[in-house]
Amino acid sequence: MVQAELLLTGYIVCAGFVCSGVLGSFIQLWKSEPVGFKVQYNSWINGIFGVLFCVFAGPFIIMRNTVRGRRIERRPLGFVVLASAIAFLWSFCTGLLILHFLLSIWASIFAMI
Repeated sequence: MVQAELLLTGYIVCAGFVCSGVLGSFIQLWKSEPVGFKVQYNSWINGIFGVLFCVFAGPFIIMRNTVRGRRIERRPLGFVVLASAIAFLWSFCTGLLILHFLLSIWASIFAMI
């Protein structure tokens, strides 16, 4: 039973990190600049979308900055481990939210049939 729960946790984390990576890479491709935790408050729409972007792309931004910091600035390994743990937990929360949303839509579609 523990193995099934560990596999489910791994699946949720992977789903969250994949969503984060796809969203972060898409925005990075669209804007032609590295993404970060900066939110532009030109209007309330930009603010809402900026916060939502940071919520869902956060693990990607953390891991990208961590890898760059380790390579370029020679940051200590403890910093990398801590940042990876934060990105792991954040990916779990994001993946859980996304999978819950998708499974709810799936169940409502089959409830109508």
